[in-house]
Amino acid sequence: MDMPIDYTSPSTQFTFDVNKNLFFKKDNYNFMNILGIEQLNTLDNLSLIDIFLCTNNNIEPHYHPNASELVYCISGAMAVSILNPFTKQYQHYTITPGQVANIPQGWWHYQMATEDRTHVLAIFNAPTPEVILGSDILKLTPSNVMAHTYCMDENQWKKAIEPITASTYIGPPKYCRDTHRSTLQDFPNYIHPLGNQGYPMQQYTPSD
Repeated sequence: MDMPIDYTSPSTQFTFDVNKNLFFKKDNYNFMNILGIEQLNTLDNLSLIDIFLCTNNNIEPHYHPNASELVYCISGAMAVSILNPFTKQYQHYTITPGQVANIPQGWWHYQMATEDRTHVLAIFNAPTPEVILGSDILKLTPSNVMAHTYCMDENQWKKAIEPITASTYIGPPKYCRDTHRSTLQDFPNYIHPLGNQGYPMQQYTPSD
């Protein structure tokens, strides 16, 4: 049970500069800042991640076991892909400034910037968002378990995941030299950016 907030305490905080709390940084154009109860002790089941991305950069597949996520686009454009566990199908959306995408608690999802200088807020209904990353699942699950479970050659599995860095967060990694991923069209959820022209929310079908 959460402890009640003591609003009379001299240590009670009501403001915080999110710019000063870096969560993850790939480079100067792709990074995330975070605000949770550890930074602002008056938060009540609320937290956020301030995300900055340029074209072709994506938040890796992941899920949040303790919170739903509301993604609000401030600038640029972001493609949001959500795996619906009830239909076993992906639902793909693109959002532009003023638009949102809602991701239910525990649903597998990923996001990609389709324009440079994309800026979004990921808002959570938890004082601290928990996350399970695809990179951690792939890298930290014992290779013999994966090979046995899916009837795979263990050495091939090890070779396939060797480049993966645990806790990637923003992909592709800086060391990536895969020229096949140099354009947006090579991503499975590509959609031509809608820009900042006030288009209505659209669902889209990924190209092959």
